Amino acid sequence: MQTVQKLALLFLSLALTPTIAQKTEGNYTLVVEGFDWGPATSKVILHLSDTTSTVNSTDFEIKVTRTSDCLPANSPRANGVLEVVTAYVSDEKGNRLANGKNITLHTAVGPHLPIGSPILYFFTEGCSGNQWTNYGLTITNKDNNNVWNNETERILPLVDEFDLTGKFQSNNVALTYAAYTPKTNVDKKPLIIWLHGGGEGGTDPSIVLLANRAANYASDEIQQIFGGAYVLAPQTPTRWMHGISGETTTGQEPDIYSEALMALFNDFIEKHPDIDTSRIYVGGCSNGGYMTQELLLNYPDYFAAAYPSALAFFNEHLSDSDIGTLANQAIWYIHSKDDPITKAALTVIPTFDRLIDAGAEDVHLSLYDHVVDLYGVYGAEDFHLNGHFSWVYSHRNHPTKIIAGQELTVMEWLAQHKK
Repeated sequence: MQTVQKLALLFLSLALTPTIAQKTEGNYTLVVEGFDWGPATSKVILHLSDTTSTVNSTDFEIKVTRTSDCLPANSPRANGVLEVVTAYVSDEKGNRLANGKNITLHTAVGPHLPIGSPILYFFTEGCSGNQWTNYGLTITNKDNNNVWNNETERILPLVDEFDLTGKFQSNNVALTYAAYTPKTNVDKKPLIIWLHGGGEGGTDPSIVLLANRAANYASDEIQQIFGGAYVLAPQTPTRWMHGISGETTTGQEPDIYSEALMALFNDFIEKHPDIDTSRIYVGGCSNGGYMTQELLLNYPDYFAAAYPSALAFFNEHLSDSDIGTLANQAIWYIHSKDDPITKAALTVIPTFDRLIDAGAEDVHLSLYDHVVDLYGVYGAEDFHLNGHFSWVYSHRNHPTKIIAGQELTVMEWLAQHKK
């Protein structure tokens, strides 16, 4: 009798025990955008099996795991948590809906939240510069214990509008490149060339566009200024400042890439005969700023105007003849006074002064005190990014001057120039 009673109590106990929801594993889409400080995960789109109309952002937790051959498993950069700011029902691309089979989670982004980036900058030998990591998320709905941990799609706004498959060979030099084709029917279109910095070398042009937001030259804002423009973003496997001796050149010796770059430009133009060869604009940051000036020196009749930032070409290596060559061209330099790497006092300031003394009529300099928060949400003028990041101002079309009685941004100034 006692045994029967014990069994009855056991069954009653089991019946009254709360049932824990079955954990399910689901798929998600990752959205990675370029910001002034670098790339960041801005959205995670969860794919559901059933239609829903309600969602609570506080129900979700996102854990991040980053792995790479260059990243030790015990590195503090390997794991973290993304904060969910808001959530809503959406379609599979993240567009808001009243009812749908997807949930979009907006995540917090900012220069103080590096765990949001699938791209990391490495400083070790064999692992230098910006590189993609294996970026895995585990998203848990704490209310029903459902889990999404399988990324099935990745959306890179603006970057996805580029062709990333470009390859070019000139003699023994191999280059990759990204290219954007404008959405316009005009007969002739200008060409904007962007040359990346030292951290974006390699063979994956998405790094060039995303690591420091260079994809923005394909944005509606900048495209409208030019009436639609091709954008060409070449990539070196090493660095533009790779000198013929194998050492880094700051102008004291030729580099190994400038001739191959010009061959790439000519090849690209030949394949796109609707490019207006009188409206070719070249710019770049740091390493790319060096290369921009090197191209201006070697091919002074090729470009309509130039927009180098964080110039890495040292003034001491410019002869008076070089200054004369540059003084006859249209150049808008962009730099920050607190740049700790390409120090303004050794590069852009003395170069600009010599150009003005030489009678340059269309050479300009936007010299900022700091690189600040242009979003206005992280501290605005009181928040300083690394002073080397003056390319932020270029990508944002921020530099503005009154030129010939007209207030112009750097992109508006570029668009006015023809050879």
